[in-house]
Amino acid sequence: MKTPYVFTPGPTEVKENVRLARAMKTTNPDLDEQFYDFYKETCEKIGKFLHTRNEVRILCGEGILGLEAACASLTEKGDRVLVLDNGIFGEGFADFVKIYGGEAVMYSTDRQKSIDIEELDKFLQNHSDFKYATIVHCDTPSGVLNDVSKICPLLKSKGIITVVDSVAAMGGEELRVDEWQIDIALGASQKCISAPPGLTFLSISEEAFKAMEYRKTSIVGYYSNLTLWKDYYKNKWFPYTMPISDIMALRVAMENIFEEKPENMIRRHKILGEATRKTLKEAGLELYIKKGYSNTVTVFELPEGIEEKAFKKFLLDKHNILISGSFGYLSGKVIRIGHMGENAKADRVSYILYAVQDCLSHFGFQVKKDMVSTFLNYLQ
Repeated sequence: MKTPYVFTPGPTEVKENVRLARAMKTTNPDLDEQFYDFYKETCEKIGKFLHTRNEVRILCGEGILGLEAACASLTEKGDRVLVLDNGIFGEGFADFVKIYGGEAVMYSTDRQKSIDIEELDKFLQNHSDFKYATIVHCDTPSGVLNDVSKICPLLKSKGIITVVDSVAAMGGEELRVDEWQIDIALGASQKCISAPPGLTFLSISEEAFKAMEYRKTSIVGYYSNLTLWKDYYKNKWFPYTMPISDIMALRVAMENIFEEKPENMIRRHKILGEATRKTLKEAGLELYIKKGYSNTVTVFELPEGIEEKAFKKFLLDKHNILISGSFGYLSGKVIRIGHMGENAKADRVSYILYAVQDCLSHFGFQVKKDMVSTFLNYLQ
């Protein structure tokens, strides 16, 4: 099997020391109390990374597990939940709310723009009877970025618990959980963190824990019940056997981030994200998003006459590059470049832009400016 260069918006490339960590000898994570210390220390590192004093937990499952666990643990039958929707994943939160008996109230806005804070404020002045609200930081299928630094304090001013999916933004965009009043912040291993897929992690505020514990009805299910984790360290008991090798890899990935410094990592994503967007526009391509660009993924519209499948196949066959289109209402219409984590490096982004230009030329679209030289000029 020939492993391609992966430029998707997650999973992303994984550094060698992270891969090697998964091969290290392990112990029994249920019985060895040293592992409880290792797990707790890893959670504390993540908490520092998220700028929070809230409890952090690492769960065995891809990022979707965290989203469902938050909704499963908070939602009771009949609860009104505000779902902020300006993208596929934003809308998708409604499914979890409904599964657990809640009433999902949709606040749907332009999917090519970030959520307008003033308009949301006007809405909340007349509609604020919600137990919690869900927000997607970066909606990966489109690349739209929402300003949770303003959205969450606004929601909290109305007494609404805040649940933020930052899976595709965390590490590439600033995130200050405590300062921004985020009750549950959700992340995952395979995006900007640049660890193998399979883990989700989340911070949980005391208010969120209380809302889960003082429910009138029991939480439906077991695997998604976040209250089971509250006293794991005191009791030296995990709800299930932890994937120790994956957690060891995540720990090394977090150490890589702190070695670089999180603020430098965010700056790196910002510089490369802006340069990528400017390059594509100067080349004559149309970006899908009109306002609220993410620095972790750039989405551009396919020129007329070029099919998504053919575009991706050419990149894979000639340049050994795995790239992604999108899905849902964007299926067949756009291409997504993931410049996140280990892929947010000048040499790697240069290569994908070179290959994209070659692919466009193959299908008859001539760019207005050479993409690699334009990109590199923006980095000077």
